[in-house]
Amino acid sequence: MDNHDLITRTADFVREKFLHEGSGHDWEHIRRVWQVARALARDTPQADPLITELGALLHDVADWKFHDGDEEVGPRASRAWLESLQAEESVIQAVEVIIREISFKGLGVATPMSSVEGELVQDADRLDAIGAIGVARAFAYGGHKGRPLHDSSVPPEVHESFESYKKNTAPTINHFYEKLLHLRERLHTPAAQRVAEQRHAFMELFLTQFLREWEGEDVR
Repeated sequence: MDNHDLITRTADFVREKFLHEGSGHDWEHIRRVWQVARALARDTPQADPLITELGALLHDVADWKFHDGDEEVGPRASRAWLESLQAEESVIQAVEVIIREISFKGLGVATPMSSVEGELVQDADRLDAIGAIGVARAFAYGGHKGRPLHDSSVPPEVHESFESYKKNTAPTINHFYEKLLHLRERLHTPAAQRVAEQRHAFMELFLTQFLREWEGEDVR
């Protein structure tokens, strides 16, 4: 199977699997990450386009957030799929590593990527977590998990370990202070950093307005 067919078959597989997913980790999220990672790869000659695209398409194939915190379920699922297509072992291993490393694991936990392709996919994924779509996805996920919008009595936390982060059940607004507002600082490529500036500013504006409305300050 040539590279084009490998990517097309994978895109079709992921689209069917996630088309009606409702937590913000749906096919449209994956499609956006795929498109952005592909665009970043075009400006990164040292990146392997096949590994970049497959990593983007499969990065959420079995997210630990929906599988009892099992960090290896995603890499296993990606391997099973790519083996079914008889992909080369080197490609399978490279995609596995991207999926294993990509996730945010807590504000106090470093998440370096060990490949340039992984950096591109991580940047694309993190861009989709901020800005207007990032706001929408945060509340979609919070609703999916039954979390309140906001509770001023529950302060944000600096999670110093992945185990602590995985156990987090805080209100959705806390997620902005515990993760989303810090993603701009954790991007690798200049192109992603430029895009992040405007999206970050939008989130700050949103939070200011949200908290004013929460306390009714805009009607006093």
